[in-house]
Amino acid sequence: MDYASSLLSFLPGGRRSPGISQLLSKAESYLPPEQVERIQEAYELASEAHKGQKRLTGEAYITHPVAVAGILADLHLDGQTVCAALLHDVIEDTPTAKDEILERFGREVAELVDGVSKLDKVQFKSRKEAQAESFRKMILAMVRDIRVIMVKLADRTHNMRTLGAMPPAKRRRIALETLEIYAPIANRLGIHSIKLELEDLGFHALYPQRYQVLERELKKARGNQKEFLPKIKQAIAAALDKAGVKAQVDTREKHLYSVYQKMRRKKVSLAEVIDVFGIRVVVDSVDACYRTLGVVHGQYRPMPGRFKDYIAIPRINGYQSLHTTLFGPNGVPLEVQIRTEDMHRLAENGIAAHWQYKSGEEAGATSHDRAREWLAGLMDMQDGGNPEEFFESVKVDLFPDKVYVFTPKGDILRLPRGSTCVDFAYAVHSEVGRRCVAAKIDRRLVPLRTQLRNGQTAEVITAKGATPNPAWANFVVTAKARAAIRAYLKTMKKSEAVDLGKRLVNQALAEFSLALKAIDADLVQEATRELGFKEPDELFERVGLGERLAPLVARHLLPADRTSTAGAPPAAPLAIAGTEGLVVSYARCCFPIPYDPIIAFLSAGRGVVIHRANCPNLSGWHKQPEKWLPVTWQKHSTRSFASELKVEVQNRPGVLAAVASAIAETHTNIGHVSVVERDADTSTITFELQVRDRAQLARVIRAIRSMSEVMQIERSLA
Repeated sequence: MDYASSLLSFLPGGRRSPGISQLLSKAESYLPPEQVERIQEAYELASEAHKGQKRLTGEAYITHPVAVAGILADLHLDGQTVCAALLHDVIEDTPTAKDEILERFGREVAELVDGVSKLDKVQFKSRKEAQAESFRKMILAMVRDIRVIMVKLADRTHNMRTLGAMPPAKRRRIALETLEIYAPIANRLGIHSIKLELEDLGFHALYPQRYQVLERELKKARGNQKEFLPKIKQAIAAALDKAGVKAQVDTREKHLYSVYQKMRRKKVSLAEVIDVFGIRVVVDSVDACYRTLGVVHGQYRPMPGRFKDYIAIPRINGYQSLHTTLFGPNGVPLEVQIRTEDMHRLAENGIAAHWQYKSGEEAGATSHDRAREWLAGLMDMQDGGNPEEFFESVKVDLFPDKVYVFTPKGDILRLPRGSTCVDFAYAVHSEVGRRCVAAKIDRRLVPLRTQLRNGQTAEVITAKGATPNPAWANFVVTAKARAAIRAYLKTMKKSEAVDLGKRLVNQALAEFSLALKAIDADLVQEATRELGFKEPDELFERVGLGERLAPLVARHLLPADRTSTAGAPPAAPLAIAGTEGLVVSYARCCFPIPYDPIIAFLSAGRGVVIHRANCPNLSGWHKQPEKWLPVTWQKHSTRSFASELKVEVQNRPGVLAAVASAIAETHTNIGHVSVVERDADTSTITFELQVRDRAQLARVIRAIRSMSEVMQIERSLA
């Protein structure tokens, strides 16, 4: 009797789940006896805790944790992780407490189980919020111990295998979540076998008809390849043997979901996907990889532009291999992958190789280090974001990168496709991103929004005291940059809202011949509590954001003997400098600029919105008079404001360029242009300009009016 069987013979009452014998046999093949015994103890506790529970499939619930543990045992995970897999649902679904697991199995197993458990006892406003918070908790647990995600991935894999028992709507939701989150995480960690199974099961559940059609067509294509693939394999193997390169040559087939994604991404038919079938060559050294490349290029002509060296520059998940596409017999394209045994092991098992083999070995250690680096980056995404924002940020961050950029020192940074110089700055360091003011690509100054391309050398220029520009949020791609900018903007908006709120309350208090600084601090604190806030700054922030009305707040701040405005001078209009930042905005319907007569509207969440006094959208102001307040311009504003001109012109070649040139001569920047042809003879050109005040706009109008092609000019007004 082997060790696993002897353990099973001691299970009380002969209780056992189908599969536990197999699990213990797997564990016995690579774990010491004491760890196998702990796995058997974990099974006993899980079996007792889940006693009487059934899955939707009708099976005893214990079959699920046993299957999850079996998936991890196949990857040769350590005994603690396998124990945690057996116990991963006992906290959530049974009365068993974390303390009991802690006492019997130690802190590591208890933390692993807790990290995987959902937040089922917390009340959320929506299912989406619950999902996001649960995901955030799992990510944070991963940072403490990366094995949490290994258990979660195995858990999701078995749930996907048994997804057919779920109602159709829930089946589709879980499949979509799997394809958007869990398969990309498996890919990011390099666990190829789990990634492929999750994608296959998710694709089948989400798009069953597409899956069946594509599977049928691939089966036909596979039949057509039967003749020449073995011949190519034999020819390459013979050429390598002749060259003295020891190699294992196999045929490979592109995964079904990968084919589907490529067809969608490139908008091509199945016949146009050229790397569905290919050859994989596994050799014993890096040097042999490049020698093999020379041999296969000598055997078949390579396709230009289709060579990728992932050995010199690995993918972000640590994947290494040479990829080349050849013209096979009759000109049929054929992809060949060339890698070492260690690279192949890492490609299949990713981070699992860290536990599967000695952690000092390069393959496992490299993948583990990359995963740690990624998880450290996830921590930066949390700053200033709620769980749903964090959830979306991680989803974006999971998609494969395509851009490899060099730092001035020659280091390589891997960034998502479409990344800009600002993304690069934040990738170097959060502080570099925060203080960047300019960038160079290949030693040439470029705008910060410039997108990076493979092989470029990027350099960031920083300045002491510089701060993120709110406009960056419109073009950054990486989750780290987006989260950092969002966190800064939230902090800045709060500070500005508090300042504006105090100014608004001061303006309202002026009607009582009072100022905020003259009111006793205890009275301010008391009024704050009466209005339902903990701190005065929280109250002033709500006023600045337009969520509380300054006149009502002012009345709460009045001393008992000052409730009348009789004899008080009218409050002075609020002075607008144009530098208030995020809590003062300018209406896009009428484009107010300095020296325009203006009025302000308190918009909940946006703060103060400035309109021109003659804006047609003000016609209903009398319905909410308490939300309108008098404002005026401060003198000597230095910033630029958007203004819009509609210019009716005669149609002739070059008229747009001529008008734009006339505007440029007044040193005025054009932000946006649109042209609408009214009839065969005339068109209306709409220019959005950046001007300092009405005087500059008047100069622009005079310059345009002098042109013979211009028939009419008017300033946009709703």
